[in-house]
Amino acid sequence: MYDVIVVGARPAGAATAVLLARRGLKVLLVDRARFPSDTLSTHQVQPAGIDRLRRWGLLDGLLAAGTPVTERVRFDVGGTVLAGGFPQGGTLCSPRRTVLDTLLVDAARQAGAEVVEGFHVAGLTRDGTGRVDGIRGRDGGEHHAPVVVGADGKHSLVAKEVAAPVLRAAPARTVASYAYWEGVELPQGELYHRPGRAVAAFPTNDGLTMVYAAAPVEEFGAWRTDVEGHLLAAVDGCGDLGARVRAGRRAERLRTTIDLPNVVRRAYGPGWFLAGDAATVMDPVTAQGISNALADAELLADTIAEGRGGEAYQRARDEARLPLFELTIGLARLRPPRGLARLFLRAAARRRASTEQFLGVFAGTVPVRTFRRPGNVARILLQPPGG
Repeated sequence: MYDVIVVGARPAGAATAVLLARRGLKVLLVDRARFPSDTLSTHQVQPAGIDRLRRWGLLDGLLAAGTPVTERVRFDVGGTVLAGGFPQGGTLCSPRRTVLDTLLVDAARQAGAEVVEGFHVAGLTRDGTGRVDGIRGRDGGEHHAPVVVGADGKHSLVAKEVAAPVLRAAPARTVASYAYWEGVELPQGELYHRPGRAVAAFPTNDGLTMVYAAAPVEEFGAWRTDVEGHLLAAVDGCGDLGARVRAGRRAERLRTTIDLPNVVRRAYGPGWFLAGDAATVMDPVTAQGISNALADAELLADTIAEGRGGEAYQRARDEARLPLFELTIGLARLRPPRGLARLFLRAAARRRASTEQFLGVFAGTVPVRTFRRPGNVARILLQPPGG
């Protein structure tokens, strides 16, 4: 008998297991994968996520694995360039998932959690009242605990088993592709939004650069006939980034997906919680998945360890996540800013403090509501150019 069973050992699940085991709970962490294990990913651990890894004593291990640190970002939205650092000197990293996920799984073991890799969950078990009280493996074996956490991704079996209600949803907006290039000159992280396209380039492990491009999902039929050609054409539309990427060499195969749902689920019920993509999944255009997972893990570990109800977890999750969810599905339409939005971005680009605040929204350190507050919008629009 365990205190908590966590299904899924990617960032949300492994981090939850780390934090609960450190607080003395008996934790079982299971995943069908065996680590190191790769998975489709946005890669970015935004500054708020980096701060959590630092507080948990895990950042040094990530950096020791050769993960580069990004201190500055250049965000080019239709030719309006917001370039600078993050608020409070924040930094981000873009680790390979073979590195990050293994680090977190190892940390869960070191904290005292029991970790079982290659475990296929077939379903949940329930007590006589219908409350979830454990998991059943494909081999028929069962493990029991008063709390089961579903951190098993956007197609969460736990969420399906408990019929977790969908609170918000939007159809998939984009087709996304990425690959790793070597020999690309990249002095900072780079993001570009063009009509019908989004592009990103960030340094990752082994001296490689992760290059990503997205297009409207309606173009998938044409996109898949020549993925690399379409990705490079998108990158060519981003200043000299195309030339820098073409001067390098693609080091691994391209990854492409249209499996990019936008869903917010209820995150708790009798005997169960959801975390990470199992609870909230959104288009990768804002690269929030890993950081959201780490935030959920911290909030959920506090909720469980302190015996708080699921309502508090849900409320805090929604307050932090829903504004960014709405912003993300809007950006995923890949439409250029118009009218006041265009003027606002140009004004924000005129001063370093406003640029930092803008980047702080994506960094997870400035709430969307704070940035969009009418008084703040007016201040930015009316500010004179300067430092």
